[in-house]
Amino acid sequence: MRCSRPAPLLIAALLSVGPSVLAAARPLEIGQSVPDFEATTLRGDVVALDAALPTHKAVVVVFLSSVCPYARYFASHLRDLAERDGPRGVLFVGVNSNNWETTDEVIEDARKNGFAFAMVKDEHHVIADRLGASRTPEAFLVDSMGRLRYRGWVKSKQGSPDLQRAIDAVLDGRAVPRPVTKAFGCAMDRS
Repeated sequence: MRCSRPAPLLIAALLSVGPSVLAAARPLEIGQSVPDFEATTLRGDVVALDAALPTHKAVVVVFLSSVCPYARYFASHLRDLAERDGPRGVLFVGVNSNNWETTDEVIEDARKNGFAFAMVKDEHHVIADRLGASRTPEAFLVDSMGRLRYRGWVKSKQGSPDLQRAIDAVLDGRAVPRPVTKAFGCAMDRS
């Protein structure tokens, strides 16, 4: 027997999964304005993209995990980038959106890796969904006008420092030579 209502059922099913699943399926394009987000850091401070843009030359939002081997491997590189570029006007925000990692684990991981930059536990995937993040580590570079200038890996397995090059290009007022790379690492848990 043929069902006469497949389209309404499909639409109802898509609407029932909620906006976060639909938003995660559409990553932002290079040059698009990045939607504002506001979150409380693990230290209790508030970080908001729109509030940071007027006082910073760029914002790096990087999705991390305390257990992902790739995120752990590149942790020292991220720490070094933040130490190098923070004084140059770049705000770094680390975000953990995995459901199965606790806030205490994220705090301990940040301490162990020497992260001095803001860290956020994205409990309901709001930041991940707005940027279309799906992996850890995955980096997003936003210029002072709020436009996405780079998205992808922190550094390739072969050592290509694409995030570092993107930051340098934005700070120098140049086009990012390779604005999109494929982030590799661990899938983000949104269950």
